[in-house]
Amino acid sequence: MTLPVPVVLVHGTRTSSAIWHAQVAALEAAGHPTTTIDLPGHGARTGERFTWEGAMAAIDAAVDAHEAPPLLVGLSLGGYLSLAYAARHGHRLAGVMLAGCSTEVRGKPVGLYRDAAHHVTRTLGLGQGTWHVVTDMLTAIAGYSPLTDVRRLRVPLWVVNGRRDPLRLDERRFLRAAPTARLTVVPGAGHDVNSHAPTAFNRVLVEALRELTHGVHPARAPRAVRRARVLTPAALLPAGRLPAPRLPRAPLPA
Repeated sequence: MTLPVPVVLVHGTRTSSAIWHAQVAALEAAGHPTTTIDLPGHGARTGERFTWEGAMAAIDAAVDAHEAPPLLVGLSLGGYLSLAYAARHGHRLAGVMLAGCSTEVRGKPVGLYRDAAHHVTRTLGLGQGTWHVVTDMLTAIAGYSPLTDVRRLRVPLWVVNGRRDPLRLDERRFLRAAPTARLTVVPGAGHDVNSHAPTAFNRVLVEALRELTHGVHPARAPRAVRRARVLTPAALLPAGRLPAPRLPRAPLPA
């Protein structure tokens, strides 16, 4: 009997583990053991200061809590942290899914990240009064190159972005760095794609877990299968209303 792949979910700046409520419900319904964490300086750990080391320790503890290697899922800051962890501890993971973090941090205007954090905070009403964590975060990731870590990955990689996300500037470069990665662009969604379009995000998440469960690993697939896809309106409907569609393959959006 094949056991369900566990999942670890890592949130973004100035939010908390609460942003994953729609994903937790879907994953638990599908039987996947799921862990959400609060990074230092966030949620239940608001009184702490954010550090890179503390964030890595939080992810490590969550991964270690599962008997089987989990799929590590990260949004925004959580995506960059998940990528960094996967590049160094891939042997402990089944795969990694990144959302809202397809921009090379090094050399990019940090205002993009500040704007994205502000948008998520304003939309979800989380993280008020904790702007110091943004300074801590920017200090921690200064000089970090996600593209370098994408090239180091030896685990399956999925990338999910909202079409209106300002942090998807380097999608093409990410795909060139990881030829077998899967990219999904969700129309109408912004930076916090898991909250803007939870049904679409959950569909991609469940599909990834199905592939991992049945041993269909993108990291080992032929180069020719690497394509971006844009979800159609039909694919955004709740999974129970339509059978899982064959989503169209399309060129990368401009």
